[in-house]
Parts: sequence; C-alpha cells; structure tokens
Amino acid sequence: MKNWIVRAVSLYVFNVVVLLLIDLPMSSVSVGWNALWAAVILTLATLALKPTLLRMFRGAASKSAQTRTKVGEKVVQYVLVFIVELIVWVLTVWLSGVDVHGWFWGYVLPPLYLLIAWVIYDLVDDRIEARAGAVFDTVQSKVKGGRASTTGSADATASEPPSAATRAAGDELADGLTPEQRRMLDEL
Repeated sequence: MKNWIVRAVSLYVFNVVVLLLIDLPMSSVSVGWNALWAAVILTLATLALKPTLLRMFRGAASKSAQTRTKVGEKVVQYVLVFIVELIVWVLTVWLSGVDVHGWFWGYVLPPLYLLIAWVIYDLVDDRIEARAGAVFDTVQSKVKGGRASTTGSADATASEPPSAATRAAGDELADGLTPEQRRMLDEL
C-alpha cells in the first residue's frame, strides 16, 4: 500500500509541475490553479487508464505485427503511445478547468509534451519514489514516535520486540528482488 501511495503522490507532484510547464510556453493552453485538479485526473488516468489502453491497443496491433518491418512496428508502437497520451490529455481537459484553444496547439501538441515528460519521469522515477518513500517513512516514524513518547518512556519502546510491520519489512527485503522487480510485481 505504501508503494502505491508514494508512487501516486510523486507522480501527482510531477504532473503538477508538467502542467505548469505546459502552460508557460503555450498561449493556447491555460492551466493556472486548475493544475492542482488536472494533476489528480492526469495521475489517476496515468495509473489506471493508461496501462489498460496500452494493453488493449498493443493486443489489437500485435495481430498484424508479422506483416510489418521492424521500423514499421516501432512506428506503430509510437503511434499507439501517442493515441493513449491524446486520450489521457482530452480526458484531463474535459474533466478539469484547463482551457484549450485550437485543435493542433491545444490538443495535439500538449500530449507530445506529456510524452516527453513521462519519458523523463520514467528515467528518474525510481529515485523520486525512493526519496518520497524516505520522506513518508520519516513522517510515519515521527508520528509513531510522538505517540509512543506520550504513552511510555523511550527505553520501554526500544526494548519491545519488533512489530509485525517491522518483521514484514525485513522479510520483504530478504526476498531477493531488486526494487525495480518488486515495483513491477506490485503493478501486476
């Protein structure tokens, strides 16, 4: 559960920044304070809708993959990803207060910016999620530490046996999976 929370929050913050950056150079897209709500929609669509659409489109495209060359297959894959980005962008615009003017400048170009941003996010997401996870753990330990100090002394809490959550975390680290493999399994 913690992994999903950390991933969703880090993606949300990243999406807010991306929406504000899209707003800066483009006069045809006005985001402003709507970036906060639009990032919620964008994050939910990225986590839930995007993998489903990609799986569906790739399944349909794989039926004719043997008739295409390697370059043709790459082009089809890129077009499919762009179509998914376009769907996610249109949903974000419709369900939030983002104001868009113009077909090309408002609906075609921003998904390309999103695509570039998500490629960058994919390259740095492990580090972002690790940093966000560390902040989450720090806050959680301070909250638990504050509660423990009001109920008893620090020595009494230090001598207690490890909790079930601590043992589960130790077992998780001993499973032999890398953080990337664990994240991939969590996504399944």
